[in-house]
Amino acid sequence: MASGAPEQSSQMAEETPSFLDEFLRDFPAPLSPESPLPWKVPGTTLSQEEVEGELADLAVGFLSSRNAPPPLASSLAQEAVSQLLQTDLSEFRTLPRQEEEDNKEVEEEKAPVTLLDAEGLARGFFNRLWEVCSQWQKQVPLTTRAPQRQWLVSIHAIRNTRRKMEDRHVCLPAFNQLFGLSDPVDRAYFAVFDGHGGVDAARYAAVHVHTNAARQAELPTDPEGALREAFRRTDEMFLWKAKRERLQSGTTGVCALITGKTLHVAWLGDSQVILVQQGQVVKLMEPHRPERQDEKERIEALGGFVSHMDCWRVNGTLAVSRAIGDVFQKPYVSGEADAASRELTGTEDYLLLACDGFFDVVPHQEVAGLVQSHLVRQQGCGLHVAEELVAAARERGSHDNITVMVVFLRDPQDLLEGGAQGAGDSQRERRSQDLPSDLSEPEKNTPWRS
Repeated sequence: MASGAPEQSSQMAEETPSFLDEFLRDFPAPLSPESPLPWKVPGTTLSQEEVEGELADLAVGFLSSRNAPPPLASSLAQEAVSQLLQTDLSEFRTLPRQEEEDNKEVEEEKAPVTLLDAEGLARGFFNRLWEVCSQWQKQVPLTTRAPQRQWLVSIHAIRNTRRKMEDRHVCLPAFNQLFGLSDPVDRAYFAVFDGHGGVDAARYAAVHVHTNAARQAELPTDPEGALREAFRRTDEMFLWKAKRERLQSGTTGVCALITGKTLHVAWLGDSQVILVQQGQVVKLMEPHRPERQDEKERIEALGGFVSHMDCWRVNGTLAVSRAIGDVFQKPYVSGEADAASRELTGTEDYLLLACDGFFDVVPHQEVAGLVQSHLVRQQGCGLHVAEELVAAARERGSHDNITVMVVFLRDPQDLLEGGAQGAGDSQRERRSQDLPSDLSEPEKNTPWRS
């Protein structure tokens, strides 16, 4: 867990040329027009605004599948995407007839959407990536060798008894590298998105929220505002896509952006994040549900209604009052996120991000005890703690998709040594009932390590 540990930097320096040598042995030349693409193309068309996020996601997914170190995968993706965006993309422009004939609503948009051929873009991008790897094989830029903070993150996600898996999650410790941010502030981004009515909105949010956040000029000075704007913009972009492609899905979401020693969280809907500090739960947010008095009043002021069926629902349908997407429920289901910030003191244990499939059955105040018990049994190893938390939610009757992400802010061994303090005490339980407006008051098996 040590930030910028010398042995980690040395390991990274050794892994980079080794990875590039192996990559270029497997891909000794650019793709020909007839060659199959080595990774799945993101749909059939992309808007100009979607290109950066979609190609960065494609690159990171492809390189990670080949075991590229995360900082290297992010740096290669950034360089290849940046170079491609500086070229003339007009050769990829397309306007499918079906979209032109059947989606007259697109003509009413404030700005026309230029659509690009996704497969052609992907082919050009992979060739650009090949060129970057060839250049870096000769000399790796010094920026990719800079020491990185080491993160320990445990992630587990299951479809459970649902017919489809509609959750998506993002673990991006190399945020700066992916977007070419060169200021001295370390940034890491983590998110969980819980889709409904299909996976399209959740997948879209998992690609574009952090991309839109990185684009915000105020990110260095107002990360909280940048995250709110990123959610709003992603919702707007997805609604355009939903109209073009006749999509009806939506997604809740929660994200955490750690910038230096400050934690910023943003959310809409009922996916949640909590912080555990010295064995006690700190409640960071209040989820958006229709039964919340302020949400009910907002919906009714717009002409909608909130009714109770099996649970409280907006206009008799959705059980969340804010989400990305849900084109036919706008503006009652808002795409405006809430956000808050908190300074980190170094005494924080971990963050836990999860969807409602977890939090509907596992109370906040029980999380610390479950994690501590796992660490005791595993002798301080936290790699599989998310798997156990998911299992606990399933045993308690959750039938929904379940995604859990635990981001350790301290070495789990340290938590094991000091774990007795505060575990299960009444003070922690009392604090977990508070609903602070800011972060000043305490309260889906893929283990991943940078």
